[in-house]
Amino acid sequence: MKALKRLSLMAMLCLGLAACKKENQIQPETTLFEQRLNNKAVTASAQAIAAGFPENFESGSKTSYTTASITLSSGNWSLNDALIGNLAADAKNGSQSVRIRNTGILSMNFDVNGADVVSIAHAKYGTDATSTWQLWYSTNGGSSWQQSGSTVTSSSTTLSTITFNTAISGNVRFQIRKISGGTARINIDDFSISTGGDTTTPPTTAPGDNSHLLMGNPSNAVASISYPENYLMERTYYTSSYSKSRATPNWVSWHIGSSDLGSASRQDDFRTDNTLPSGWYQVSNSSYSGSGFDRGHNCPSADRTSSVTANSSTFLMSNMMPQAPNNNQGSWADLENYTRSLVTAGNEVYVICGSYGSGGTGSNGGTTYTIDNGRVNVPSNTWKVIVVLPNGNNDLNRITSTTRVITINMPNTNGLNTNWKTYRTSVNAVESATGYDLLSNVPVAIQNAIESATDNQ
Repeated sequence: MKALKRLSLMAMLCLGLAACKKENQIQPETTLFEQRLNNKAVTASAQAIAAGFPENFESGSKTSYTTASITLSSGNWSLNDALIGNLAADAKNGSQSVRIRNTGILSMNFDVNGADVVSIAHAKYGTDATSTWQLWYSTNGGSSWQQSGSTVTSSSTTLSTITFNTAISGNVRFQIRKISGGTARINIDDFSISTGGDTTTPPTTAPGDNSHLLMGNPSNAVASISYPENYLMERTYYTSSYSKSRATPNWVSWHIGSSDLGSASRQDDFRTDNTLPSGWYQVSNSSYSGSGFDRGHNCPSADRTSSVTANSSTFLMSNMMPQAPNNNQGSWADLENYTRSLVTAGNEVYVICGSYGSGGTGSNGGTTYTIDNGRVNVPSNTWKVIVVLPNGNNDLNRITSTTRVITINMPNTNGLNTNWKTYRTSVNAVESATGYDLLSNVPVAIQNAIESATDNQ
């Protein structure tokens, strides 16, 4: 499966990250959101959306699982062991979504001309068990098919969106294949196909020690506005993938060594990120005010105290996510402190963190899906992966099957256990929840060992 992950989504594993230290040149981050997360229509933004898309499955009717074709706003689709669901238990944006059971297939019976990005909203149906599914594509009118990207797990009852960087030119059609879960059902909604103007494949350069992406590029993020939901931003002190529609990072990745921890004070200069692409919404320092959520750092302020500049870089709003106060200031902060203690004890660490889902509970109570007048998504979960190595050189080659990897996944709520260790899990579990390929630069055999384990130290 690791091989499939690595081969998928293309060779756009971006940007020469020069074999340099934390002081990589890196500069843009993010902050934006021109649509409500729960709104059916996905804006075209800087991408050209294929005619008829996003397909929101609102225009058709099919009430039986029996194989049949129906005409929707985008074209004619085949539904095999699938129907158009409109029940309360169906996860949907609007009044309808596709519901698939067993090993059912949702398939386009028509071609579009080129596909750089495919995004799909998915969830499990009602109280059903978790299921997995895959995206497949055909460039010969459906005569043969190939898988795109990695297998996706639908384990939440709330729709979340996964993005596939397909980079396909010419005629292409897609299908979704449910591959596990038996009679457990999944919902599919807001199927979008986008084509961008930039078809140049960025050069691939192997990162060196202390590079923020030494462990890999989890979502194959690309530094092009043709990929607004997976926009790579490389900064001097961290690297991130930004989502324009969610107005938060998908993930942020950085290295911490002893030279990163100094005496610079906390700057508290929360501010908009004016390096975002032109026309993108810029989250402001007051966008979270009154929301019941903290301006939660992905790359923490205290991880960057070597200089005022380093510390200030972490206060760009494109490094923030709406975080429940007891998450941000409690268990999450304790884990951050523990991570730095590992560094002062003679280790260096590589950290990847992010958020996913929609719907958190802050200090105002209830479940909140968006803030800032619907411009910023509130995640349902926050997660982090920490690779711990004794100080040294040639870091990637020093990772073994016994290397300590700490992985946590916390609900974004105020009712958290105060002990961060309660939320330890495996890398594989976070990959299943997010669709990312974490630690992808680590040899596959070692990945298989360290990604399946849950830290117990």
